[in-house]
Amino acid sequence: MNNISCCTVSCDKALDQDYWDAQYKANTTGWDLGLVSPPIKSYIDTLKDKDIAILIPGCGNTYEAAYLLEQGFTNITVIDIAPTLVKIIEEKFITNTRIQVLLGDFFNHKGEYDLIIEQTFFCALPPVMRQKYVWKMHELLAKNGILAGLLFNRKFEVSPPFGGSQEEYELLFVNAFDFIKLEKSNNSIAPRSNSELFFEFKKNSAVEVNLYEFEGITCSGCMDTVTKKFAAVKEVLNVSMNGNFTEVLIVSTIEIPLEELQIIVSYDDHYKIKKIIP
Repeated sequence: MNNISCCTVSCDKALDQDYWDAQYKANTTGWDLGLVSPPIKSYIDTLKDKDIAILIPGCGNTYEAAYLLEQGFTNITVIDIAPTLVKIIEEKFITNTRIQVLLGDFFNHKGEYDLIIEQTFFCALPPVMRQKYVWKMHELLAKNGILAGLLFNRKFEVSPPFGGSQEEYELLFVNAFDFIKLEKSNNSIAPRSNSELFFEFKKNSAVEVNLYEFEGITCSGCMDTVTKKFAAVKEVLNVSMNGNFTEVLIVSTIEIPLEELQIIVSYDDHYKIKKIIP
């Protein structure tokens, strides 16, 4: 229970609802700590306003939500894609009106939150979804809202979980969020000691964060060329394309007209860009 293995079946399977539901049905949840993660518990203990709207995506057995309720927080939403798990959580909190339990895809979720807690959700997503993660988190947070929690500061031979590094995260989140804290966690549980980063990011409400579908790129060299062309636009602050070249995240001081982006990539007839609507 306290190790950090996750994928105990076949890691070449699609990480979809069926995959995660099967993990809970088989009780192959090696990532489950059985308690609220100490760094997150310590962070919750610093929060003064018990009425803030809090979201926990990919909530798992959501010990974090249970702890929040114990501390008197009044407006908690948890969401997970696994029906077997959600049924258990619904029954656990059936009489508690201070928590809403949702079954669904986080990326289709609508709402506005003052705080989103990250605990083993980011690392469960295929890395090609990380640009979409930044975009969706920015969309769901209220003005000056906070995204806080834990990220792995290491790689894994078998995934999920999918790891990363502080440098990667800085490049991914820069300008979309203001970094309040991104540092090595000093109170992780023993099996995760020296492998976690605790972070607290504040939504940068002064920028536009948009995600686009992209077609036509087949190599990293072409990706570099396209991202550099986008980054050269005066109002653009950060550009990030996912690993299979299908989505590009653009952070800018104003929204760049789609027509302008299309003109930028028109030098290659294979390239198509289309805005993803929240």
